[in-house]
Amino acid sequence: MTKDQLLTRLLTRRRALLAGAAAVGAAGTAGLFAALGGEDPVKPPLPAAGPPARRPLKPSAYRLQPLTGYGPPRTAPGRTPVRREPLLRVHGRGRTMVLTFDDGPDPRYTPAVLDTLAEYDVRAMFFVCGEMAVNNKDLLERMSDEGHIVGNHTWSHPLLTRLSRGRIRSEMERTSDVIEEAYGERPQWFRAPYGAWNRAAFQLGAELGMEPLAWTVDTLDWTTPGARTIERRVENGAAPGVVVLSHDAGGDRSQSVRALREYLPQLLDSGYHVTVPRRHYA
Repeated sequence: MTKDQLLTRLLTRRRALLAGAAAVGAAGTAGLFAALGGEDPVKPPLPAAGPPARRPLKPSAYRLQPLTGYGPPRTAPGRTPVRREPLLRVHGRGRTMVLTFDDGPDPRYTPAVLDTLAEYDVRAMFFVCGEMAVNNKDLLERMSDEGHIVGNHTWSHPLLTRLSRGRIRSEMERTSDVIEEAYGERPQWFRAPYGAWNRAAFQLGAELGMEPLAWTVDTLDWTTPGARTIERRVENGAAPGVVVLSHDAGGDRSQSVRALREYLPQLLDSGYHVTVPRRHYA
């Protein structure tokens, strides 16, 4: 290669380097001017978006929504059947019983019921009225944290057989909304006030994803017959699969609270497994 050819190559290479530097400088200057002039500078493309960030859960929601990132995807539950009569008993192994409490939550009596259940590490069902639950959401949160089941007992405890379908739906939906907000999930069980069921109640309950649960043993504690009488009714009616009806609101429920403290340890000592039912989807 001659001296002139070598010089030409070096000059060509230098001009290419200078041109590249000028282009980079111009791009940076353009970006600076765009920022100062109120326009958005060119930004590098963002990485592909992942799933939206979840809102922080309440402490009660963590138990209801465990982390399952490494498990198989959860399938949606099947359709709830429309029944012609409510469930009266529960299925379970051995001497299984269910305790249920209606009309609450009531800050005067429900905490004492929860304290007794917690003392013996027992789970129960609470069929709540929306007008009571809306002002006592902390008690629903406690029920969730301690593993109890909360069911729908309508908003204002009306006689459903005298209401239109629209009114029945409103009574159920409003209560389910309050339960979901405080408890962490929508109720899967409902109970008609006074045990008065009709076709519309069964159909609407099923549409809202709830099974109808009645009872086997009625303590009639709402008549305030005395704590000893309530206790005796539970003990005499105890049997595998039995659902016991009591109340934690709707009047003076101090007798119900005292009776629970007596008959619960006796049931456990007799070999009964006091628990909550599981849903069997169709």
